[in-house]
Amino acid sequence: MIARTLLTTAIALLVLQGMTFAVGVRTGKHSVADAGWGVGVALAAVAAFLASLPGDGDPARRALLLTASVLWGLRLAVYIGWRNHGKPEDPRYADLLGKAPGSRNRYALRQIYLLQGAILWLATVPVQLGMLERTPAGPLAVAGTALFAAGFFFESVGDWQLARFKATRTSQDQIMDRGLWRYTRHPNYFGDFCMWWGLFAISAGSWRELPALAGPLLMTFILTRGTGARMTDRRMRDSRPGYAGYIARTSGFVPLPPKRIS
Repeated sequence: MIARTLLTTAIALLVLQGMTFAVGVRTGKHSVADAGWGVGVALAAVAAFLASLPGDGDPARRALLLTASVLWGLRLAVYIGWRNHGKPEDPRYADLLGKAPGSRNRYALRQIYLLQGAILWLATVPVQLGMLERTPAGPLAVAGTALFAAGFFFESVGDWQLARFKATRTSQDQIMDRGLWRYTRHPNYFGDFCMWWGLFAISAGSWRELPALAGPLLMTFILTRGTGARMTDRRMRDSRPGYAGYIARTSGFVPLPPKRIS
């Protein structure tokens, strides 16, 4: 039962990555992988839901995990697809592929798509195992739902505020420090963090879910120390005047009141 669910999800994500890679090769833009990430979050939940039988897990927990994952994943995919439409290759991918020792596409397949597929599979293990948890959803699932909702708010509102800023800013507006961005430099990454841990809390009904801690722990590392907040801060500090001051007065991750700089 567990093996079937994990294997089915892995196959679904592998097929998705293959299709996304084909689109990236055809368009010459491997930043399509970013939209594919959102699709993958939703697909993993759907695959795990279909691979497991209704009687394999608590119906309320299964419905919560499926609804939350699909809502999050599709919103993210649509937003990123809209944001990247008509734009050139993302500088992050251009820099990465500029280091390719040979074929850029084969390098992209290994370093972007297959790696992303593996991370997605591991990150969504709580959802996959949660579909099989028979213990009735209780207070922890309620708390997880609230945490997920808070994260969804931070990510979606933060994305909307940033998109509006980019559409209306003047030449003097270099730094987005309004709305949620006044309290954290990365409301979208903080929202991601909350949603991954929210999904884990929803899925956790017994000690059997403890190995699934690897998923949110991995995503926490990526969001705070990997390709998330730390890398974004470094890139923005080097390219945007005034960003160092923004760093000095604004929390790097957890939302906090801004500091007063004398």
